[in-house]
Amino acid sequence: MKVTILLICSCLAWGGLGKPQFPDQEKDPLFWNTWAQRTLKNAITLQKLNQNTAKNLILFLGDGMGIPTVTAARILKGQLSRQSGEETQLEMDKFPFVALSKTYNTNAQVADSAGTATAYLCGVKANEGTVGVSAAAVRSQCNTTQGNEVTSILRWAKEAGKSVGIVTTTRVNHATPSAAYAHCVDRDWYSDGEMPAEAVQAGCKDIARQLFENIPDIDVIMGGGRKYMFPKNQSDVEYPGEKKHFGTRIDRRNLVEEWNNRMKNKNAHYVWNKKELLSLNPNSVDYLLGLFEPGDLPYDLERNNETDPSLTEMVEVAIKILKKNPSGFYLLVEGGRIDHGHHEGKAKQALHEAVEMDRAIGHAGLMTSIYDTMTVVTADHSHMFNFGGYTPRGNTIFGLAPMLSDVDQKPFTAILYGNGPGFKVVNGLRENVSTLDYENTTWSLAQSAVPLSMETHGGEDVAVFAKGPMAHLLHGVHEQNYIPHVMAYAACIGQNRDHCMSSSGASSLSAALPSLTALLTLIRLLC
Repeated sequence: MKVTILLICSCLAWGGLGKPQFPDQEKDPLFWNTWAQRTLKNAITLQKLNQNTAKNLILFLGDGMGIPTVTAARILKGQLSRQSGEETQLEMDKFPFVALSKTYNTNAQVADSAGTATAYLCGVKANEGTVGVSAAAVRSQCNTTQGNEVTSILRWAKEAGKSVGIVTTTRVNHATPSAAYAHCVDRDWYSDGEMPAEAVQAGCKDIARQLFENIPDIDVIMGGGRKYMFPKNQSDVEYPGEKKHFGTRIDRRNLVEEWNNRMKNKNAHYVWNKKELLSLNPNSVDYLLGLFEPGDLPYDLERNNETDPSLTEMVEVAIKILKKNPSGFYLLVEGGRIDHGHHEGKAKQALHEAVEMDRAIGHAGLMTSIYDTMTVVTADHSHMFNFGGYTPRGNTIFGLAPMLSDVDQKPFTAILYGNGPGFKVVNGLRENVSTLDYENTTWSLAQSAVPLSMETHGGEDVAVFAKGPMAHLLHGVHEQNYIPHVMAYAACIGQNRDHCMSSSGASSLSAALPSLTALLTLIRLLC
């Protein structure tokens, strides 16, 4: 009863005074019935399945983009357009097929980004902290690498003659992208400067080195991680005076220079800023290496629009280069800093990252066709992120819940983390957040229940959105490692080729039957 009274009083104080905060048309049942009928008609058309062979494959991976993050990003997208937000559609919302993915690692109930990347890229579940190796490999134990390597769908596509690309807002040797090309028992071995000496001596390779050596001639590589490619203590081209951005390689190798030398006769370009990237003519570029920061790219909210490309801009350039291949392409796109925002308890940064990735999804859709391009959007894992508190329609997603706690009589943020840095005590009591400026771009920490310096991942299933050829095979609840098997099946690559050969033969025979019939008729007349 007390909670009810608090809620009612708070809602009145919020300014609604009992008036519904939604469009007048929503009062009419005809509005909802018409909308539902229109949706039903669209759903009925999906009964005719798209069973074409996928020429192109695109995987958009929102790192840490659990279902609550998708919902909150949808509301934010609408509110950025001065709508209430709840009724808005994300680009991924428009995909016709949706499934759930079980994200656990072989040794972890709540997964990390390395083991999950091995699942949705290599098709096998693995231990947390390892990339491109099976569960027989043990984290940080170099001698368990050999013989336990597993290959990725990016390699399968390359071996099938397709162009391949990686675009990320994190380091290009971070957990998600590294599973596409590396075989490493420790996700943190970014360069040999981060490896134990005994692992280097035992012959294990750092991830940056594997990027250039394992799969020759990856067509497009874009993201951050510049410092891991240069000799230790070499100053950075963009931040020459900042030691934290200096090169890290103990072996003194300059991997960028080596790449340039190896690719000099192949229409290849290395760029490190937005101006250089956008000045390229994709028609005259066959290979692109873009390293835009020493570490991760900045949050989209904090990005320098003059020097740092957006995820959408990188995706556009990547597709323009890759689609020139008549055999098609495979492209991995990671919105990687959704995860980082959540870890830091910075919900605003995390959700703006998700909105930007959705913008990139829409742009990619305009540049491709559902008839020959399979596009999948998913996450590797979730976070301890949610929002609630009986907020009214149109409540700013970053605002307060419209009620006070019936325990300490203080307000609370609508967005809450189960744990993380947003836990704050002032004079022995929970912080009073009513005076914080939630509309300010620099506002950071949403409240959390348990104090941790870094918020943790969540263990629930994540969504899988799919469109294009064979997208209907992503349905129901699946193990996460099922995803690359479906994508490979759709494109007739990897181990999934038999059905393509038989259907190709059948279609060829079908096409030849009319000519054969005409020929037999002519012979009969002549004889």
